[in-house]
This record gives sequence, C-alpha cells and structure tokens, in this order.
Amino acid sequence: MELKKLIADNQIQLEDIPQIDLYMDQVIQLFENTFGSTTRNEEEKVLTKTMINNYAKGKLFFPVKNKKYSKEHLILIAFIYQLKGALSINDIKSLLDGINSRTAEGELDLDHFYQLYLDLAKRNTDAFMNDLENQAGRAAELNKGKPSQLEKVLLASSLVHMSNLYRKAAERIVDEVKETEDEDGK
Repeated sequence: MELKKLIADNQIQLEDIPQIDLYMDQVIQLFENTFGSTTRNEEEKVLTKTMINNYAKGKLFFPVKNKKYSKEHLILIAFIYQLKGALSINDIKSLLDGINSRTAEGELDLDHFYQLYLDLAKRNTDAFMNDLENQAGRAAELNKGKPSQLEKVLLASSLVHMSNLYRKAAERIVDEVKETEDEDGK
C-alpha cells in the first residue's frame, strides 16, 4: 500500500491569495483549485455558495463588504474549511470569535497568524507521515500473514481511534477558549 497516496494535505498559501477582493464564485474557484484533489470523489464539493452564506449568517467571519471577500475573509474561510472536518460549526465560531474581533479591530496581523498555522500544518504533515508508516508497520506485524484486507481494517481502525483522541482534545481546547473569553467579558 502506497502510504503517500492516503493523504492529500493541500493548503492555501499566503502567496496564493490574491491581493484584490474576490466575488463568491472566485472564492469557490480558488478553493476548488486548491482542495479539489483532497475530496473523496468528484461529486463532493469543497465549498459552495450555501456553505459560505451559512458561515456568514453564523458570524464565523466578519461581514463582507459589497459582496466581495477580502484576503482576511479568505484566510478565515481556509481556517473554517480545515476545522469543519473535526469540529462543529458552534465550536468553530467559538474558536474564531476572538480572531475575528481582533482582526476587525486591527489588533491581529492575520497574515502572520495564518503563516504560523501553515508552518505548524507542514510539521504536522511530516509527523503524520512518520506516524502513519509506524501504524502501518504495527498493523502488518499484528496481522502476520493474514489477508491484507484485515491489515487495512486494523490500520483504518487505529487511525480513527487517533482521530477521535485528537478531536476530543481539540474540543476541550475550544471549551477552554470559550471559558477564557467569557471570563474576559468578550
């Protein structure tokens, strides 16, 4: 089994984000071009108008001006795209509330913050590839000569378990962020 084929970890890099504001169709096209290879099948959409409108209605990012999305909006939508695979929309809103308000008030350099995220994501991908190789080796060792389908089931089950552990840890961090912002009188 080719382990590198199991993951596609694309990110919108800062230099890929246009310096001009984009209309919704252009935003969708940028995300499709960047994340299209990460979808499971051709019917799966990366981002739709409905999704973006729901994010706006749910106040996951600050209001759009003249139906155009700024670089900051694109960065926040990229965060939402990454977070929605593991967190609820309410959790994402809680996590991004402080980011949104600090960005809108000019207190946060969102470009710098996003670059820090991209740097962490790259390290995470490298660490994940190493861990995936180790997990696959352990599954093969435990399976010892039995059909490879069983080995794949063991590996998939192990990865789901790890995913659940990470998701639960992320949810607890979201709860801590909510508590801190509540205490600070946000």
